[in-house]
Amino acid sequence: MQRGFAQLYSNVVYIYSLNMKLDTIIQGDCIGELTKFPDNSIDLIFADPPYNMQLENELYRPNNTRVDGVDDEWDKFASFADYDAFCTAWLTECRRILKNTGTIWVIGSYHNIFRVGTIMLNLGFWILNDVTWYKTNPMPNFLGSRFTNATETLLWCSKGKSHKKYTFNHKIMKKYNGSKQMTSVWQIGLCIGKERIKGEDGKKAHSTQKPEELLKRVILSTTKQGDIVLDPFFGTGTTGAVAKKLQRHYIGIEKEPEYITLAQNRIDNVKEYFEEAGWTEEEQ
Repeated sequence: MQRGFAQLYSNVVYIYSLNMKLDTIIQGDCIGELTKFPDNSIDLIFADPPYNMQLENELYRPNNTRVDGVDDEWDKFASFADYDAFCTAWLTECRRILKNTGTIWVIGSYHNIFRVGTIMLNLGFWILNDVTWYKTNPMPNFLGSRFTNATETLLWCSKGKSHKKYTFNHKIMKKYNGSKQMTSVWQIGLCIGKERIKGEDGKKAHSTQKPEELLKRVILSTTKQGDIVLDPFFGTGTTGAVAKKLQRHYIGIEKEPEYITLAQNRIDNVKEYFEEAGWTEEEQ
């Protein structure tokens, strides 16, 4: 218990000295806001950036109902060069503000993850794992022209090859996985049902909301209690909600005010669950 409070106190004092507030959502463009963070200030970054995955044509199911794809303005780029420049800018800032003991997770699909991975290596990040999220309930390929796309990739990286004192909670994840070492293939369903946040019109509020189970594994495996988790593409706040549940601090950056409202309401209603789950202080 003493170790946990010491870590918490240290982070609170540190962030206070930076004139920043823990457990908050910053409204603004991610690149502009990231430039305001000081060097070596964040323990963990989880980034779910735009995938640049626009459909060229409308897609319909066999029953002639239209597939609700990703057509948001924030996911549109004029060219691969524009997308690469965008990714280079925000990843450069992320590497600068990441602590030498910190790590970053970036998630993507086949549309973008290979470009992102190349940029990360060019910037000096060191890939520790590529984790495959295997979706147990993927969207079918309605045209029958390709294999059903059932996976996304998460790149887990340290700040550089020489930065080896990062957090990895091997024993916790082994316990979480039924006393077996957790592999780099995670079988988790898409975010559906009650977990899926809806707007006032009853439709999904965000096109690419991630399941809490995915973030639970990310945060539980690579942070300690009291650590600071940054999400530069905060959306509807999955990272913040899970960080609060796991007694970590979060800072989110989000441009769209409607997402911020949904995220804040969601986080305000979250309860920490370590005690009811039976985790010990050492395991946290």
